Amino acid sequence: MSSNHYSENQLRKYSLKLDKIPKLNYNDPKVDEYISSNEPVVIQGCDLVASANSWDLDYLKRKMMGKYTVILSQNHKFKYHDEKKIQSCKTDFKPTTRRVQMKFSEFVDKIKNWKKNDERLYLQQVLDNSVGISIVQDFVKFNWNWITEKQIKNNWGSLTSNLLLVSMEGNVTPCHYDEQQNFYAQVKGYKRIILFRPSQFKCLYPHPVYHPYDRQSQVDFEKPDYNRFPNFKDACGFETVLEPGEVLYIPMYWFHHVESLLRGGYTISINFWYKAGPTGQIVYPLKDYQKVAIMRNVEKMLNDALRDSTEVGTLLKTIVDGRYFE
Repeated sequence: MSSNHYSENQLRKYSLKLDKIPKLNYNDPKVDEYISSNEPVVIQGCDLVASANSWDLDYLKRKMMGKYTVILSQNHKFKYHDEKKIQSCKTDFKPTTRRVQMKFSEFVDKIKNWKKNDERLYLQQVLDNSVGISIVQDFVKFNWNWITEKQIKNNWGSLTSNLLLVSMEGNVTPCHYDEQQNFYAQVKGYKRIILFRPSQFKCLYPHPVYHPYDRQSQVDFEKPDYNRFPNFKDACGFETVLEPGEVLYIPMYWFHHVESLLRGGYTISINFWYKAGPTGQIVYPLKDYQKVAIMRNVEKMLNDALRDSTEVGTLLKTIVDGRYFE
């Protein structure tokens, strides 16, 4: 950690066993070894988003003239929810966040004038033509040669989206996993990112597939309930503090927990999401991320067949109890 730029007391305290994610120069051959093995690595010096170095709040306020997606939360946790799954959820579900469309100038003013007990803000906007010609011009100057080479070398599918993330200091995106490959580029400020292997599934207790919080851990890292989630005591992962100019490779199905450092001002990051490549010949035994994908499909299949999400867990428990464990 670069203590010249931040201190340990800017990091939230968790009861977790954590190792460091390696940081390597972009031309180190080990970078490709990590990526091809679906292992996280922080990449330095690749200049992936160097053309966005001018993207501070004032620059973006001048250049982004439309309305953009802003998430509002009463606390520092920004837990994503799937609007489409709220109606099918059998339990009472009340989102802890809400989405609004807001001018970037209004977003910046609210951040600069934010007071305790105000709603917290987190802008999450797809980088498309709506962001303004100047931002698009910076966007096309990203180091596409470098990242496209990684895409081709690893036989990934197409780039699905780039997400601009502008966060207040102290905001937290709680632990979750995505079903796509991800290069996470840091532009401004510092973000601590904690990753867990897909094999940590049983320790992190993700919500059921039908739930609006699908793919997200049920465990509150700050106040873990060990009675409900006893395996969380055994959770072990990897962490890094991502600095401006660095890029973190987050392999698909790896759980990740993200926090903008306390007293760090604000942070700006850009996601590069890629579809998984063609499956090809399946090699056994299955890898841990393949097992998570299978579990998702089993849950979906049972939910569709039973037409009652409350019966899925009961049926799965009946299959296992007294038969697979002594």
